[in-house]
Amino acid sequence: MCNEGSEGTARGSVQIENTRTRVTEWHFEKPGDNTGWHRHEHDYVVVPLFDGALELKEPGGVERRVELKTGVPYFREAGVEHDVLNGNDFACSFIEIEFLQPKP
Repeated sequence: MCNEGSEGTARGSVQIENTRTRVTEWHFEKPGDNTGWHRHEHDYVVVPLFDGALELKEPGGVERRVELKTGVPYFREAGVEHDVLNGNDFACSFIEIEFLQPKP
């Protein structure tokens, strides 16, 4: 996750990092744990490691809940701004894969 804003309670652990890609596992220990407000500087893919929900706080006071399935990835382009919160009553994790080089 790039360009971090506020400090969150979720913990990221970088698994792979090189000139092209960064892979981070994000772990949310309890309900409400969050990443902190941030803006993604790179395109990225998220692979959930759980069935459940994340809550998103977005610019302009927008809040939404997204349902996720284990192993079903989603893609987002650079520029996304949000704070991501654990919307479950259990610990959860996801893998974030950032593409550090710009599109060809």
